[in-house]
Amino acid sequence: MDTPHIPSHQFWQGVRAELPILLGVVPFGMIYGILALSAGLSPLDAQAMSSVVFGGSSQFMTAKLVSAATPGIVIIVTGFVINLRHALYSASLAPYTRHLPPAWKAVLAYLLTDEMYAVTIVNYLSQEEITHKHWFALGSGLMLWTSWQLSTAVGIFLGSQIPSSWGLDFALPLTFIALVVPVLRDRSAFVTAIVASLAALLFFGLPFKLGLLAAAFTAIACGLWSEKK
Repeated sequence: MDTPHIPSHQFWQGVRAELPILLGVVPFGMIYGILALSAGLSPLDAQAMSSVVFGGSSQFMTAKLVSAATPGIVIIVTGFVINLRHALYSASLAPYTRHLPPAWKAVLAYLLTDEMYAVTIVNYLSQEEITHKHWFALGSGLMLWTSWQLSTAVGIFLGSQIPSSWGLDFALPLTFIALVVPVLRDRSAFVTAIVASLAALLFFGLPFKLGLLAAAFTAIACGLWSEKK
């Protein structure tokens, strides 16, 4: 049997494909751990969120909303909206994974993130037909998951050593700016980003932090309109 067709080979190929991305993921996880403590979460809660939620953007936003004493239902809805993109990722991967048993689908769904999807879809779209490509997805997903848990733990440890008087809230918007700027590659993306920024300022005064949802829906609508023009 050719080496590429061996499950273990595909698994380690997925691990190696994820390694370069960790240069950005590890600092991101550390910053989350630090900010989670500054937002009032306990070390156990902060680490549990990385294990259960396993979504950097929603974890950052949840920590921010918790620190502002936002009602639980608003936090849940906000996290749902932020993670809607995963439904698109799932739809994209579905043709390649529909033959897998439910247990495999459940594991890959849990591990599905932006970074895991980025390398996995490229592997699935390659011309070479390999039966065990889902092992590649498993390898990349587990590599990212492990790194995220460890970097969160390091951030929590560092956060416990930093006086609360320092104030690390500035790190959250800077982190999101760093994530957004590289993906602004077409007109609709620029329109969405600009509208989101202006709408966030316009709706800032809404109660229960509903300005975030209002800005998100406004930006999405304008982005979709821009794509059709």
